[in-house]
Amino acid sequence: MARRHLERHLVHRIGWLRAAVLGANDGIVSTASLVVGVAAAAQGRTEILLAGVAGLTAGAFSMAAGEYVSVSSQADTENADLARERQELVDQPAFEREELAALYVKRGLDLELARKVADQLMAKDALGAHARDELGISEITTARPIQAAVTSALTFSGGAVVPLVVALLSPKPLIAPVVAGAAIVVLAVLGAIGARAGGASIWKAVARVTFWGALALAATAGVGALFGVKA
Repeated sequence: MARRHLERHLVHRIGWLRAAVLGANDGIVSTASLVVGVAAAAQGRTEILLAGVAGLTAGAFSMAAGEYVSVSSQADTENADLARERQELVDQPAFEREELAALYVKRGLDLELARKVADQLMAKDALGAHARDELGISEITTARPIQAAVTSALTFSGGAVVPLVVALLSPKPLIAPVVAGAAIVVLAVLGAIGARAGGASIWKAVARVTFWGALALAATAGVGALFGVKA
């Protein structure tokens, strides 16, 4: 008895994975950097935590709004292209059929077979065929603004909580180095998880995210120390 061959392609995760990784990394880096910068300025624990919570709140809303606006713009462009294509299919179906066949010829089919494929695909779902093969719009790549906004806000908040908890539990003189160290470790773990989920190189992802995270932490610590005042 033949067994069904089921494939699970990682590209299906690209929509939520991008927003999740971006949100979590940004939450950790921005909040940890803010905490480290304020701590380096020799401020008290209350000021440090207040700055961190404010950064979490502002950052979560900023991420959600930014993702929603950005992905909504993509969705608007996709919808405009689909509306134009839908009208063209009504106005000039023969031309659209030849246009689709020409795409298949470029991919290696002979003209006669390409026209047969175009005819069969357009008979089933003309707009879907043109959206996929002419415009490059598919179920996998379709813009989802709400999903991107919610995912970014939640993962940003989840990432931002880490340095806040560490700052709350650390001795006052050690807040800056402990938060920085914890942020680097968590960034490395998230980089590995994101790479594993997306089927990418784990070590390359870890090196990339920890480098930029360490750079941000060092920069804000330097600014805090430069302009800091005694509490």
